[in-house]
Amino acid sequence: MVQKAKILLVDDRPENLLALEAILSALDQTLVRASSGEEALKALLTDDFAVILLDVQMPGMDGFETAAHIKRRERTRDIPIIFLTAINHGPHHTFRGYAAGAVDYISKPFDPWVLRAKVSVFVELYMKNCQLREQAALLRLQLEGGAHGGPARESAGLLAELSARLAAVEEQAEALSKQLDDDSADAAAVATAAHLERKLTGLRRALDALEPGTGGAPTLPSQN
Repeated sequence: MVQKAKILLVDDRPENLLALEAILSALDQTLVRASSGEEALKALLTDDFAVILLDVQMPGMDGFETAAHIKRRERTRDIPIIFLTAINHGPHHTFRGYAAGAVDYISKPFDPWVLRAKVSVFVELYMKNCQLREQAALLRLQLEGGAHGGPARESAGLLAELSARLAAVEEQAEALSKQLDDDSADAAAVATAAHLERKLTGLRRALDALEPGTGGAPTLPSQN
């Protein structure tokens, strides 16, 4: 069973959180509420999230300050942040949002279909990265088994399974990249997809190097 991705919704107004849940429920992922910046940072200590929807105007720690804390933490710095705001102060205000590390900046009221489509892209990218980490973990087990003289038949079987799983992820990643190109998606989403494809290419090369007769231990791609 495929594990669901978690989406963090941060807003100090319960009615806004309820509206976001209604919009995003169709994605069938796990929606986590936070009513303040402090509460959001606490949730990020224990859980991994595919994307964060962050309200800008909040009492106490506002969205910009919350984003700054998120980007300073090694564990959370790469989580995409979509800013939501009911106030439009012009280009300078928008620039501040991007400078704080947001991948997108959406003014309320927003189109529910557009928001859902944007979030779904980052959920898909997150799921592909999770699959990639799983393939890398299996590949490491394969390497360790070979180093300790594991049975050739078992090694060959695991190698074939790894290759098949990786092929499935490669196919899905290629389809996602084509979708991003067709939809003229955000530059941040396109860059993230390209980074994922580079990881897949490195993992495929490492896997190919394990084929009989190739010789030499492959170097696994970095998971950062």
